Amino acid sequence: MASKNKFSRRDFVAKSATGFAGLAISQYVHGEKNNTVWEQNPSAGARLPGSIEAEVERLPEQHSYDYHKKLATESVHSWKRDKQAKPSKEEMLIPDNGWKLLFISPQTAGLATAIEDLVTYFDKTMGVSLNAEGQSSLRSWRNTRSCIIVGTREQLPGCGTTLRQTKDYEITTTGKQIVICGYDEAGAMFGIYHLEARLNLREAPVLPKNLKTVRHSLYNTRMVLSWMGWMEWPDQLLSHIVHDGFDGIFTSIYANPNGDRTTATTSTDFYARLLYNNRNQDPAVVKELIQRANRFGIKVYTQIIWQYLGTPESEAGLRKLVRDIVTEFPEIRGFVLLTEGFWYKRWGGGHGAGKEYLQEWARNWCKAVGIVEEECHKINPDIEILPWEYNIDFRPQSVDIKRYFIQQLPEGTTPLLTWENGKSFVLDGMQGYLRDYALNQVGPAEVTDAQIKEADQRNMKVYSKVDTFVSWQYGTIPYLPCPYQWFERYMALERYGVKGTLESWSSGYKPNFMSRIRAWTCWSDAPSRDELLSLTASAIFGSDQKELVLKAWNHFSEAIRLVPDTGPNMGTNNAIGNPLFFEEPPVRTATFQYSWSDQNRELPVNPYWPFTVSRMVFYPDLTNKTNRAEQYARSATGIVVKEGMTILPVFLKYLKRAADEMEKGLELYRKAALSCTEEKREQAVREVIVAEQLQRMMLSDYAVLEFEDIRFRLANEGSSTKRKEMLNQLEKIAQEELARTERSLLAATRDSRLGFQFEQDYVYTPYSLREKISLLKDTLHRQIPEAKKEIG
Repeated sequence: MASKNKFSRRDFVAKSATGFAGLAISQYVHGEKNNTVWEQNPSAGARLPGSIEAEVERLPEQHSYDYHKKLATESVHSWKRDKQAKPSKEEMLIPDNGWKLLFISPQTAGLATAIEDLVTYFDKTMGVSLNAEGQSSLRSWRNTRSCIIVGTREQLPGCGTTLRQTKDYEITTTGKQIVICGYDEAGAMFGIYHLEARLNLREAPVLPKNLKTVRHSLYNTRMVLSWMGWMEWPDQLLSHIVHDGFDGIFTSIYANPNGDRTTATTSTDFYARLLYNNRNQDPAVVKELIQRANRFGIKVYTQIIWQYLGTPESEAGLRKLVRDIVTEFPEIRGFVLLTEGFWYKRWGGGHGAGKEYLQEWARNWCKAVGIVEEECHKINPDIEILPWEYNIDFRPQSVDIKRYFIQQLPEGTTPLLTWENGKSFVLDGMQGYLRDYALNQVGPAEVTDAQIKEADQRNMKVYSKVDTFVSWQYGTIPYLPCPYQWFERYMALERYGVKGTLESWSSGYKPNFMSRIRAWTCWSDAPSRDELLSLTASAIFGSDQKELVLKAWNHFSEAIRLVPDTGPNMGTNNAIGNPLFFEEPPVRTATFQYSWSDQNRELPVNPYWPFTVSRMVFYPDLTNKTNRAEQYARSATGIVVKEGMTILPVFLKYLKRAADEMEKGLELYRKAALSCTEEKREQAVREVIVAEQLQRMMLSDYAVLEFEDIRFRLANEGSSTKRKEMLNQLEKIAQEELARTERSLLAATRDSRLGFQFEQDYVYTPYSLREKISLLKDTLHRQIPEAKKEIG
């Protein structure tokens, strides 16, 4: 847990090296205007009343993991009714009292829970008392009045005649009744949650008088991981998940559900050694989770972990493992065979390997997939087998080998394809590719496009791992408020006929406005993009502010398209927590510089900045032999250039353009939040916090790399005049970064979602931000002045 020390406004204002008292900080990158922020107040240095900073400071302070506690304990439902909302002539109002909820006792726990939830929803969210009454028959449903009727097409004769498959539903109104008819009980369940979503957007218990919406599910399965942690699945989170249209969870990742650790404890292969360090799984915990997930109509998917060696002994071991798991956990709906944990002989992505090696690897891996499929389907033919060859080279030039994997897969399996990784893009004539999950490209990647076509030829349906509300590109931001770009991806998934999704990987699910929007797009007969976004903007900020919000979202979506930094890097996840290293700082942990141990291998954290995992720290080459900023720009984009060419200037140019575009949107977003009614103010301000922190990550990414580039060139510069100019530049960058970090600190103390990414818990915390501030002050007040004195 983070320190419980209070962070006061006095500390925030008075301790700043940039002198916030009496000083208007309006500098942007390279001096451009930023009208956010710090207004002059010569007497006290306080923020101008009514500014966004004052509103942020009004919010209750949060400590690390506070949002986890909130998500695990608080009700899914809160008050959302606008008492001023009145029905139009074309609408009906559900009165506060007198209506009933009619249903036949459900056969599934998921529908039973949804019926209970609907009663709670009307009470807590709309102030409507709904009497639930079980019925022996609903055959006379047409003759009932003042009621909501929930049933299946078999229970409601003449209703739902065009429904085709599980999860389909129909909602009709007559002004005197509301009918929710599901193809099956799963359809009726999702119809209930859709009704709630409609009323939330209307902010009143109001519906069209003659509504008829028939909604066909576009996906067989939508599964998700938990943002809260490895096996953290409280009931409240499960309820949020199903409300947002998910019907599956992916759990027990990197561990067999029955706790088998054969591969981790017996193999000497590289990846087995990584698995050895992972948590042990308790089968009882998995069984208990399956039971609780069933209460919400949620299917459970897990991994199977095995290193297949191609020997008779290895095959026999795999067959036994599969039989044991399926027998012990008959309720598990499917198994994800991810190459991170399920691989052939030697683990790796095949970069640089020859065609023959990769094809031989593919054939044997697919043979192991076939063994799993055979053993599972002997026991239960309905179990889904989802092979996911994620780690195999996904660059655009690997189309042939990725297609070859689809050709080798056995019948009865469903390929789980990585959506965007490897997608090519061009920066000023230089071609790069997405290094990991990112939103700046819609997708699919070239390799994924080819795999989908190959699967179509084999009449195989396709699932995809695809981010739809948050990504590893800015994975420490709880969601990316870029709905226009997300919508492009939603539509692409529909065009390509993807039938199932894993909509997060290590980012995981937490409720947010983008996940709610996504739920609308997963069934047919959804509102248009513009209508849905307009309603969402009004629900969050108020109808008077929706135009400002829509324009802001458009700018944010344009900004993410410009970001050149792709994947789980420092720049997209820890830049605001990463110091500007001018000189070697004091050692903060044990080091192995003079030991026979390799410090880079022994320590998972940097000894000079031990506040997060080393791969999230940008640390310079203080021997000044290598320009690490240039190296970073290349690794983050996948761009390969000839010797002597640099891509850092282009990288920084696009990063700055993205930040500039964010600022255009933030000007509108702040105005909208400050103009909200008091009832909507807190939520609106929290939306601004998320967007501002996203922009700060871009700006700090820019600052870290620009600072290092200048520092590196300074070390090799002979001219005293130029050295002084460079030191002045570094000083200016550090001043701007100090102000930005202090604003980030305020944000992080008011929203504990910021900085968290469950793969390593917090990437940055208020504590580490304070440490960064301390180092920045030392850089400004001691290190750079001393360097200037040396010049003379």
